[in-house]
Amino acid sequence: MDSSALAAVWLTVKLATLVTVLLLVVGTPISWWLANTRSRLKGPVGAVVALPLVLPPTVLGFYLLVVFGPRGFIGQAMDALDLQRLPFTFAGLVVASIVYSLPFVVQPLQNAFEAIGRRPLEAAASLRASPWDAFFSVAVPLARPGFVTAAILGFAHTVGEFGVVLMMGGNIPGKTQVLSVKIYDYVENGDYTQAHWLAGGMVCFCFVVLLLLYGGRKRGAWSR
Repeated sequence: MDSSALAAVWLTVKLATLVTVLLLVVGTPISWWLANTRSRLKGPVGAVVALPLVLPPTVLGFYLLVVFGPRGFIGQAMDALDLQRLPFTFAGLVVASIVYSLPFVVQPLQNAFEAIGRRPLEAAASLRASPWDAFFSVAVPLARPGFVTAAILGFAHTVGEFGVVLMMGGNIPGKTQVLSVKIYDYVENGDYTQAHWLAGGMVCFCFVVLLLLYGGRKRGAWSR
């Protein structure tokens, strides 16, 4: 494995780790709201969050590129504030990955929060616990399996991204060239030996992730 491949692996791990942390921070309040709200907006918000599940990654990446580009409203706002544009930067990869992997974090957390029910929270309220105390001392520990599943799926899905990161980040070695894009680069150049090494590693990684996920669920390890 050459130095460019190692750089792509390191960049992918760094991206997936950062995105997973940010997804848990962003996805937790969204999941909590979706699990408990009776608002008419629940359906539309849930549909928007789940949109990356059915939308082609290149379509999502294209519209992110348009929105954050020089003619997009966010891109123009960043120009006005003298901020660096996000396309073809590592920060752009982070934003694109958060949008694309959001349902893989929100849905497990929403299911976990819905499974808790209202009784534990009502019991905490009867003991004069504030909503924040009840959330962190009751809801979060009871939803631990959902958090573990969300973190595993969010990390693994970010590692496996291709279309959306290629559209938003391009293929800049050491800057935006993640593992999946590097495999594509090898194949495009006819270097199937190096492509096999990286692709085989991805297959093994995905298998181990799924083994841990389903094995942990079967043993009930995540709920301890």
